[in-house]
Amino acid sequence: MAAAAAGAEADGCLRSFELYEAESKFYILVTNTDKTLWRLLTIDRMEPSELNVEEDSTVHSQSDYLDLLRILDEDHRSTGGVKFVTNCFGIIGFIKFLGPYYMLIITEQRKIGDIFGHPVYQVTKTAMIELSNSKTKPKLTNSKDENRYKKLLQTIDLRKDFFFSHSYHIMRSLQKNISDPQEGWELYDTMFVWNEFLTRGIRNILKTTLWTVALVYGFFKQDKVAICGKDIMLTLIARRSRHYAGTRYLKRGVNDEGRVANDVETEQIVYEDLPGPRQISSVVQNRGSIPLFWSQETSKLNLKPDIILHEKDKNYEATRLHFENLRKRYGNPIIILNLIKTREKRPREIILRREFDRAIKIINSGLPGEDHLRFLHWDLHKNSQSKSTNALQVLLKVAFEALNLTEFFYYQVSPDRRTESFLNLSATLKNGFGPHVCDDNNNHGTADYVDDLDDISQDDTYGSSDPGNGIAEDNSVVNGSTQIKPPKFQNGVLRTNCIDCLDRTNVAQYAYGLAALGHQLHALGSLESPEVHIDAPLSRHLMHFYERMGDTLALQYGGSAAHNKIFSAKRGHLKFAIQSQEFFRTLQRYYSNAYMDAYKQAAINLFLGYFEPQVGKPALWEPESGDEHVLDDNTRSKAISTPDVNISTDNAVGDVSSGTTDAQTTKIQAHGLSKDFVQWVYQGEAFWY
Repeated sequence: MAAAAAGAEADGCLRSFELYEAESKFYILVTNTDKTLWRLLTIDRMEPSELNVEEDSTVHSQSDYLDLLRILDEDHRSTGGVKFVTNCFGIIGFIKFLGPYYMLIITEQRKIGDIFGHPVYQVTKTAMIELSNSKTKPKLTNSKDENRYKKLLQTIDLRKDFFFSHSYHIMRSLQKNISDPQEGWELYDTMFVWNEFLTRGIRNILKTTLWTVALVYGFFKQDKVAICGKDIMLTLIARRSRHYAGTRYLKRGVNDEGRVANDVETEQIVYEDLPGPRQISSVVQNRGSIPLFWSQETSKLNLKPDIILHEKDKNYEATRLHFENLRKRYGNPIIILNLIKTREKRPREIILRREFDRAIKIINSGLPGEDHLRFLHWDLHKNSQSKSTNALQVLLKVAFEALNLTEFFYYQVSPDRRTESFLNLSATLKNGFGPHVCDDNNNHGTADYVDDLDDISQDDTYGSSDPGNGIAEDNSVVNGSTQIKPPKFQNGVLRTNCIDCLDRTNVAQYAYGLAALGHQLHALGSLESPEVHIDAPLSRHLMHFYERMGDTLALQYGGSAAHNKIFSAKRGHLKFAIQSQEFFRTLQRYYSNAYMDAYKQAAINLFLGYFEPQVGKPALWEPESGDEHVLDDNTRSKAISTPDVNISTDNAVGDVSSGTTDAQTTKIQAHGLSKDFVQWVYQGEAFWY
């Protein structure tokens, strides 16, 4: 055993788990890729209403493993011995309703990609195992409620859109993983780990994350594209926040802590898929509900329920908290692209437009200039219907300006570092065996690695290494015979919203992704120009990525695939076909919102731990439970109702005026925007401040 422990630091990828059952205990044995090293976890079954787990600190060899199984079987021979239950790939967590604890495990996984040799997996099969046995199972007076909770939890389909990595922190952006590594324990507290609550008990007891996997919910797609003879790996990741999570009409706006509904971080990663020194780049953008207290009541009679603005936060403290959180996550500047309508027969969106505008101005009045929120109004719906406006071209113009302000992340691996470990997160991925680094072939020497980043000089995590160069490619510096470009860091973020933050938002996010892709490929040396033409095959390929992501996120939050009118029109689809598809998706979304969302919301609240069942207390499905925390009637304002007349920007948004004054033009230019963009704003196409 001593020899095994000594060799543990040299190898070890926590990859395979084996679950065994005895009458009084469960045993989980975990091993590395080549099954040379083993660890043991014991789970007590005699007090199933309490979570009692114990980790054996010994690292066992393969021969020790066989002896250990024999000893365990002998210890339990009087009660039937130890029986093999299943292989698995990690613990999702533990949950308790009204009786015993249940353990959730991953029994099947499917590789869906990798980040520099670190596999990323999708959950394809799970198991829910009750800890009690026939003798210790508590006699429940409300067993029907227990079974109902079990069925409710199982409606969270972990096989859809949940993914994880054993060796890469997929819940964090590439820039954060490289420039700001964190310990494994802290990672579960991040907003993108959906099983934080389920793993909290075992993590608190064992003080380790060895036995659990961190699940991210959202979207992951990866593909290899050939560009100028080079193989480029393109990855698109969407991470959905677990805070204030839920369904379309049941989670709107912001909560008291500044968390917003439908908060999703999107990351686009690009790197060369070849051996030797590599270059890698990523860019991050954000979407989220308008950070005000507002709601829409689900209606079985109305496809478009009234928007209700609540008189709860007149000083916009929750809105302020939201943007402070964004600034902590991404740095400055925070650029807000607001795509909601400026003209409606019945005022709905413009109610929020006016209030959002007022909130940003009040918040900015209390901030120093460098912290000011950059706010751009542009009605995508109106402009996409205009024959004189190419909506995608306009959004690309906005995207280039935003990218000029935030830049993007770029890093080149130096040859003298590649033999150790690029993205070797050894400080954060210690797993009890040694560095938690693995690939499918257990061939650690083939990947390119960086084992420290001491040569990266930066004032903070987000700041550019050379802000004076904007987004132009940095000049290389000579390092021996090899030219190594200095790293570049994204500072700030583009935050896009419409009403649902689904359909219009997804089009804008594609435009930003396309603008960024050109600069990323230019930095990698794969393109001579930092711009990809909107009609190029690569643009269409990227559009497919974002369309798939949009459909996935829309199904999660809205209950149907996204409305992709602009994408469909770009592909030349017939207008009648587009309208038919949009009508069908509208009906599908309506049915889901009216008849399914309450059940889905209850399941999400149970999974995330926002509702914990207690004996003698109202059940989750009972009105007395107070689960939804709906605002009281006296905190609401009445829905605004007017005759069916056109409401324009001029009389709907009282303090936003068309065009700009000379002083405003100077102020906009001070934000680092190009003259062409300032002129576009000056002509009244949008509102920026």
